[in-house]
Amino acid sequence: MSYIKGSDRNQIILFPEVIDDYITEENQVRFIDVFVNKLDISAFKYSQSKNIGRPSYNPKDLLKLYIYGYLNAIRSSRKLEKETHRNIELFWLVEKLRPDFKTIADFRKDNKEAIRQVFREFTLICKNLKLFGRELIAVDGSKFAAVNSKKKAFTKDKLKEKLEAIDKHIKDYLDELDENDDEESDIDNPTRKELEEKIKSLENRKNEYQKLQEQLESSEDTQICLTDPDSRMMKTAGGGRDVCYNIQIAVDAKHNIIVDYDTTNHENDLNELSNISIKAKEVLGVETIETLADKGYYTNSEVKKCIDNGIIPYVPKPRVQNAKGYFSKGDFRYDKDKDLYVCPNSCELSHRKNRNDKGLKFKIYQGKTCNNCVLKPKCTKNKRGRMIERWEHEEIMEEMEIRLKGNQEKFKKRQSTVEPVFGTLKRNFNQGYFLMKGIPKVNAEFGLSALAYNIKRAINEVGIQKLIQAMA
Repeated sequence: MSYIKGSDRNQIILFPEVIDDYITEENQVRFIDVFVNKLDISAFKYSQSKNIGRPSYNPKDLLKLYIYGYLNAIRSSRKLEKETHRNIELFWLVEKLRPDFKTIADFRKDNKEAIRQVFREFTLICKNLKLFGRELIAVDGSKFAAVNSKKKAFTKDKLKEKLEAIDKHIKDYLDELDENDDEESDIDNPTRKELEEKIKSLENRKNEYQKLQEQLESSEDTQICLTDPDSRMMKTAGGGRDVCYNIQIAVDAKHNIIVDYDTTNHENDLNELSNISIKAKEVLGVETIETLADKGYYTNSEVKKCIDNGIIPYVPKPRVQNAKGYFSKGDFRYDKDKDLYVCPNSCELSHRKNRNDKGLKFKIYQGKTCNNCVLKPKCTKNKRGRMIERWEHEEIMEEMEIRLKGNQEKFKKRQSTVEPVFGTLKRNFNQGYFLMKGIPKVNAEFGLSALAYNIKRAINEVGIQKLIQAMA
């Protein structure tokens, strides 16, 4: 059977005379080159070669290298260094420069804010090409693993358990020492010196844990991560727990392009809706915009901040588990004119008192005739009658609920708009974990991933040549 044969390794062949002949007109490196060359690099710090006395590298060359790397799921500085020695596209893009991995790594570390500005510059190109619909965005958060193992993350409960375990081990070793003193030592038993060394090691570890415990007691933090202090232990998809960052993104619904992003170490999304939505609205430069988010963002104060800033939110209310057989708040009707609630038995609950909770003001409504009501067994056990709480701006939440019911098809776009972005970043771009430590550096690292994702989306929508023309 015959097969397709390759060329003889010893045969002399004639390569093209210039590297440019190897790079097609539709190669992504042509856009990277034009895009970076047009940028103002005054905010970037110059990276010095490890060879003392040599000139610095041009920040544009190192930025080109990183954008190419993130577009091709190559994030490690050591791997990027390796590519500069063998990759024909990088020969063309950075003109055969071969910076060492330390120089490459320092560039990303030292230019955190400048990298974010590069992301913003590309969003301007997307705006000019009308790749943003600028009417509807979807917001979501996802957990990305930090450079910190679970063994190096401590909570108060975990420290308490470890200290108790150490105390038990020390007691066991002390008892063993006493037994060895009372009995004739067996060959297999540890010597007194070995036991004393183990006890000393445990006591040193106990002192370390006690210091961490004191540190937690004197601060408002609930946990300490030793390798990356900004990271936090969080619940992850599938019910597990890992040391992570919570990345927030806002995605325009027209072509699923990232408008803005933010890095937080908050375990949940409850206080993130207004922050990322307002940032996205400012980037898009619109007066009003609609934002879609899942029930994890449902917070009274956050919804009000959105409304106050010209953002119309669509956030479903989480299901509240009531006691079996009892009426929920949704079974009661609010009468705005009379400022009271009407129960399922048509009885009235009038305003009784007010309550403040973390800056939010609530009214408490209570029934007068509950004790004589036939439906009381399904309503409340309170001898004073059923009580219902109402936030002073509750009408905002009620209007959002009505808005959601009338726009179910619009809300369904949330899942197909924002969730595939995280899937693409984690799988296709190899960004399921971070290589750097601290929120500022992690934010810059994710910024490069978000920029690469947006470039890829724009190329898919308009092509390389149209992007290059847009730069002109």
